[in-house]
Amino acid sequence: MHDDEIIIRPVSGAANKKLFVELPYRIYADNPNWIPPLKDEVYGLIDPGKNPWFEHGSAELFLAERAGRVVGRISAHIDDLALAQPAEQGFGPGTGFWGMFEAEDENVARALFDAAEEAMRAKGMTRIVGPVSLSMWDEPGLLIEGHDHPPTVMMGYHAAEYGAWVEAAGHAKAEDLWTYALEISDGFPELVNRLVAMGDKSSRIRIRNVDKKRFDEEAALIMSILNNAWSDNWGFVPFTDSEIAYAGKKLKPIVREDLIKIAEVDGEPAAFMMTIPDMNEKLADYGGSLWPFNWAKLLWWLRNPVCRTGRVPLMGVVQKYQGSRLASQLAMMLIEYIRRDICANYGATRGEFGWVLSSNGPMRSVGEAVGGKVNKVYRIYQKAL
Repeated sequence: MHDDEIIIRPVSGAANKKLFVELPYRIYADNPNWIPPLKDEVYGLIDPGKNPWFEHGSAELFLAERAGRVVGRISAHIDDLALAQPAEQGFGPGTGFWGMFEAEDENVARALFDAAEEAMRAKGMTRIVGPVSLSMWDEPGLLIEGHDHPPTVMMGYHAAEYGAWVEAAGHAKAEDLWTYALEISDGFPELVNRLVAMGDKSSRIRIRNVDKKRFDEEAALIMSILNNAWSDNWGFVPFTDSEIAYAGKKLKPIVREDLIKIAEVDGEPAAFMMTIPDMNEKLADYGGSLWPFNWAKLLWWLRNPVCRTGRVPLMGVVQKYQGSRLASQLAMMLIEYIRRDICANYGATRGEFGWVLSSNGPMRSVGEAVGGKVNKVYRIYQKAL
């Protein structure tokens, strides 16, 4: 074996999983804009016993080694629910995925893509899409713009070189995901304020906080709105009941009742918006571990979180109202009501909105209407096999 020979091998056993999970901590050790994720969360993501995605998906994990040292990783996976979606919505029959990609150089990247592509061909797939790690609801897309500042909670970060390596391996753009950043201390443009004021006077509209005492019921309601609102979007894969319960359990410690609001029209749920204090501001110094003392620091912060940034990861208006003036009004009311609370109660001065599909004109209009500017672009690629 030559010292520069790259060996690709499947991940099996606890030792290999540890190597797979811990590689990014070495690759990004000197990058101040990479936020180390909690290792327990990454282990949970790839564990079929914990992550209900595996009820409808299967994944192969690969490590790249050179001279006995791990120099890259990738997943190759199939999602049965994605296979069942209409092809014109981005996935559909014959679509496999790659994700969780990291590599020390382009030669390693090429070897990893070859392995992932071959794994998908062997399963009968005719096309590969990625990065999707492991689901569109986890961390989709490769960061291609916005490397000069850290991501907010539940968003990914990738080396600036990766985009060129992906394209050199024959993968082309399928869709871009955008995030919008905006200053929120001084409120929104007058057009937004007028829409909100009109909505305040409407007897049809009621904006309410979620009730954490009925958390499971509220989570199920929000996800039913989400599945309805997003079902025609590119890349949509429905949340299952198991995934709703799993997401609820993970989110419960960080969600705040006044930062998740539901809009009702004529007494029926019509829209929702979820905002999360940017936990990455705390995790940046934890090195991926809560031990020995970081768990206490995090618990203390979670009791009364103070943050600079609030992130809006999820928002939706039911299809019945999409494209109408009422949809815009509901969106603006939710954004303004949450803006007031996150500024007053959590000290936030900045918001981040997204991700938003670059092809989703109505949601892009919402981001722009409140003064948002695109601060990060994540790209999902595709390649015929």
